[in-house]
Amino acid sequence: MSPKVPTGSESTVWTVRTAAELLQADRRHVWHPFTQQRGWSEDETPLVIDHAQGTTLFDVDGNAYIDGVSSLWCNVHGHRHPVIDDAIRAQLDRVAHSTMLGLSHEPAIELAERLVAIAPAGLTRVFYSDSGSTAVEIALKMAVQWWAQRGEPQRTGFICLENAYHGDTLGAVSVGGIDLFHELYRPLLFETWPARVGDVEHLRGLLAEHGERVAAMIVEPLVQGAAGMLLAPDGYLRQVRELCAAHGILLICDEVATGFGRTGRMFACEHEDVRPDLLCVGKGLTGGYLPLAATLATERIYEGFLGRFDEYRTFFHGHTYTGNPLACAAAIATLDVFEQERTMELIGPKIDLLDRLLTQRVAPLAAVAEVRRRGLMVGIELAGGGPGERLGHQVIEAARRRGAVIRPLGDVVVLMPALAITEHDLRRLVAITATAIEEVTGAQASWAA
Repeated sequence: MSPKVPTGSESTVWTVRTAAELLQADRRHVWHPFTQQRGWSEDETPLVIDHAQGTTLFDVDGNAYIDGVSSLWCNVHGHRHPVIDDAIRAQLDRVAHSTMLGLSHEPAIELAERLVAIAPAGLTRVFYSDSGSTAVEIALKMAVQWWAQRGEPQRTGFICLENAYHGDTLGAVSVGGIDLFHELYRPLLFETWPARVGDVEHLRGLLAEHGERVAAMIVEPLVQGAAGMLLAPDGYLRQVRELCAAHGILLICDEVATGFGRTGRMFACEHEDVRPDLLCVGKGLTGGYLPLAATLATERIYEGFLGRFDEYRTFFHGHTYTGNPLACAAAIATLDVFEQERTMELIGPKIDLLDRLLTQRVAPLAAVAEVRRRGLMVGIELAGGGPGERLGHQVIEAARRRGAVIRPLGDVVVLMPALAITEHDLRRLVAITATAIEEVTGAQASWAA
C-alpha cells in the first residue's frame, strides 16, 4: 500500500510516492530525535511506516512488523482501535480545539474526573499539558511556587535519582542523571542532589544535609526506563515516601512511562501503596493516539495557589494545546477500553507468559548479561560490546529483518509491547529478539553450547 500526499492547492488531488522517494525527502529535510543524522543519511535504510492495525505496523512496501515498543511506550490498546477512532471522529464533529484560558469544555472536565477516580488517593486536581516533559516541568514549578507562597522561598532544589530521566526540556533535564543526555547542558540547569537508588541511608543523609532547601523529590516509580529499565528494590518507593513525609518535602512521581498498566497495575505507585503529592502522566494517557499529558496534585497543593488577584498566587503556566478536546476524547475512550476489555484483569497471564519466555529463550543466551523486567517493561542487557560496536543497534536491525520493531538504549535492548498484544505475537516477539541476539553476537544459549 503506497502512501498518498496532496499536491497543488486541491486537497483531493493526490500523487503516489515510492518508499525511495519518501526516504530521499526525509533525508533532505527531517531531523530525527536521538539520531545521529550522518548514520541515518549514509549507512541505514530506515522504515517508512504507512499504516497499522492492532499491534502490527506496515511499511510503505506492505511489510508487517510487530510493534515491540508500542510506538515509543505509548500505544496501549493497539493501533486503529475502533472505540478510540470513533471517539476522535465524534469530537471532530464538535470542536477540534478550544483554549482553556478562561474557557472549559466537556472532554477536559470528564477526563479530569476519570483521572482523579483512578489515580492514587488524595490526588484531586488535574493540570493538562502536552508531553511528559512538560508534565514534569509543571510539577517542578508547582513545588517551588507552593513553598515560596508558604514563606519558604529558599526551597528551590530537588532530590532526584541517579540515572534518572524525566524528559528533555530544561527543568526535566535538571532532575535527570544520564550524562550522555544531560551533561552538556549543566550550565543551564538548577541545583539537584542525586540519590542512589535503593540506598535509603544515602537518601537520609541528603535530606539531613539539604532538607531545608529541598522543594521536592522526584522519582520514576519502580522502573527507570531510559536508563535501561533499571529496577528499584522492592520497598524502596515506600521508604522514599516515608522519608519525604518525615522531612516535610513533596514527592513527585513521574509515571509518564510506567503509568496506564505497564507494570501490571494502572500506576506503578499502587504496587507499594504510595500516594505522591504530584503525579505526572502522559504517553499511554491517550492510548498512544495524540499528545496529551497531565500533572495531578493534592488538594493541599492546589489550595496553596488560592488567593486574591493582587496577591499573584496564580500558577502562571500554560500551553496553547492544554486540554485539547480531541486528545481528551481519545483519553476518555482509552479509559473506556480499559473497562470494557478488562485490560488490567487480563494482563496478568501475559506478564507471566513474558517472564517464562524471557527465562527460556533470552536469559540463557551467552551474550545476555541480565534481563530486567517489571510487568511488560523489559530491558535485555547485552554483554561484551565494545565502544563503537553498537550491539544494541545491530540487534534491532536484525529483529527488523525478521518482522519486529524494537529499540536499544545503548546495549540494552528494550521490549515494551502494547497491553493489547496477543499471546501469539508475544511469543513471536521474544523469539525474534532471541534469534536476533544470536545472529549478532554469535552466542547460543549457554545450555546449548
